Amino acid sequence: MKQRVLSGIQPSGQLTIGNYLGALRHWVRVSQDFDCHFTIVDLHAITVPQDPAGLREGTREITALFLAAGIDPQHSVVFAQSHVVAHSELAWLLTCMTPLGWLHRMTQFKDKVGREQMESVGAGLLNYPVLMAGDILLYQAHAVPVGEDQRQHLEFTRDLAQRFNHRYGPTFRIPTFFPARTGAKIMGLDDPTKKMSKSEESDHHALLLLDPPDLVAQKIKRAVTDNFREIRFSDDPERAGVNNLLTLYQAFTDEESETVEARFDGKGYGELKREVAEVINENLAPLQARYREMVSDRAYIDEVLRDGAQRASAIADATLADVKQKIGLLAPAAK
Repeated sequence: MKQRVLSGIQPSGQLTIGNYLGALRHWVRVSQDFDCHFTIVDLHAITVPQDPAGLREGTREITALFLAAGIDPQHSVVFAQSHVVAHSELAWLLTCMTPLGWLHRMTQFKDKVGREQMESVGAGLLNYPVLMAGDILLYQAHAVPVGEDQRQHLEFTRDLAQRFNHRYGPTFRIPTFFPARTGAKIMGLDDPTKKMSKSEESDHHALLLLDPPDLVAQKIKRAVTDNFREIRFSDDPERAGVNNLLTLYQAFTDEESETVEARFDGKGYGELKREVAEVINENLAPLQARYREMVSDRAYIDEVLRDGAQRASAIADATLADVKQKIGLLAPAAK
């Protein structure tokens, strides 16, 4: 049997080029060799306020992007997190055995608290890692393809699974980290020292998957570079802008670093930006066309999510029943 892989994306706002290169495209490749479960994590999204109508439509839109990117719902399980009720139930059971100190040490929570007043931060944000752990452990996932920024959450999941197994006996598989390929970490165009994010306010920070060609070209044209002029990959923070553009080009062409550098040898930053925009638009055009076709067929999207929830529930419900039996919850009497 194939090993099982699980990963998810929140349905809050459009996805960026970074989401595509670091997640969606990677998932398509992984799905050829693994038993994949891909979820739209709408329960995670509500750790911050959401517009109800926007959240519902966002879930359909992200599903359409999954399919447009090449994820085949006949071979991979595609579902909305909230459609499988076991996610919420297991999250509560795991919360009850999670040390509070573990949660307070989570870097992303501390970053959020650093930007907001403690009194205004929802408890869901603190418990976010527990819900994520439940997502993974429900499906007895062998591996989780997440970015480096989520590695701490995966380590938390592993620790929590081991804690449960030690207390109640073998129950959860201990998942491993599944690193993404080249291009997984795409930085902001306006600030190449920060990872590209859809939550940044600047209009020229992120490239969105559904940006039209002229907007892509405009954003790339305004991307930060430097005064060194030589076009080469570099770990030098002062060269982060050019390195980011080269990483984008390499990610879409799959060319070796030496080949990419040779292509731009002796050229200027203007030519680099023009070619980067061209290769991005060339690759996004078919995806955007498929997305428009998919998202217009709401009945099909809902069918994919309904079928995915049924297939996911078959695994999740069995895990949840085992957990409840082991911790001593009385099973409902048969009719």
